[in-house]
Amino acid sequence: MTTIGRTTPLLSAVLAPLADHGRADAVARRIAEAIALGLVADGDQLPSENDLSDRLGVANGTVREALALLREAGLVETRRGRNGGSFVRTPAEGSERLRLARLRDLAAADLRDLGDEELAVFGTAARLAAERAQADLGPRLTRLVHDLRDATGTAEQCRADARFHIELAVAAQSVRLARLAVRLQAELGPLLWLPAPYGPDRERFAEQHREILVAVLAGDAAGARAAAESHTVACVRHLVRQHLELADGGRPLADPAVGRADGEPT
Repeated sequence: MTTIGRTTPLLSAVLAPLADHGRADAVARRIAEAIALGLVADGDQLPSENDLSDRLGVANGTVREALALLREAGLVETRRGRNGGSFVRTPAEGSERLRLARLRDLAAADLRDLGDEELAVFGTAARLAAERAQADLGPRLTRLVHDLRDATGTAEQCRADARFHIELAVAAQSVRLARLAVRLQAELGPLLWLPAPYGPDRERFAEQHREILVAVLAGDAAGARAAAESHTVACVRHLVRQHLELADGGRPLADPAVGRADGEPT
């Protein structure tokens, strides 16, 4: 069990001050996004109510109400006593089938709308990162490219992919872009990184991340944006393809006779 105290660029993006002050549901959504993206792990202890209140710029009562909402959703467990506090509970059994059902039930037009937003956010973040990136960006993003390539489970894959997207938005030095990136990854990531045969080609996506990184580090703003947009198109096409297949009856979740899905339809 880890207590979340050290602030990272990614966690700072999630726990940045709220624009819509005083809304418990907005606070709960922020913390739920951090859990969905794997920025906080199962069993981790959340910051205290006072700390969360200071980071998010809301009243203690708002944080308390938000934690109650998260408890109702099964994402947080509160323990009393000397070593008490609020602890993360990540979704357990059945979550994969719930995500498959959600992807099946979403309209293709909704997926394309999400893709359009991701295209604008990720493409712009890549362009600005190429123009504004600081010296330590290369090692951080290179590590995330390797993390995605080496990831063995869907949770690890989702986490590495999301962190790459969000780190790039953080490198763009735009608080608003970083917040949009967090929200989009929390919405798209769990739908994208499903078990075989529904998940994308991990190696291919990692290579696309590497191509974006190469352009960013070279200061090639146009190339970085083009590579980021190409990657986004591949993601959306994959999601639409899997949505249509699931809506048409789909395949069993663990059918050994069916190979892994491609990263992009033909």
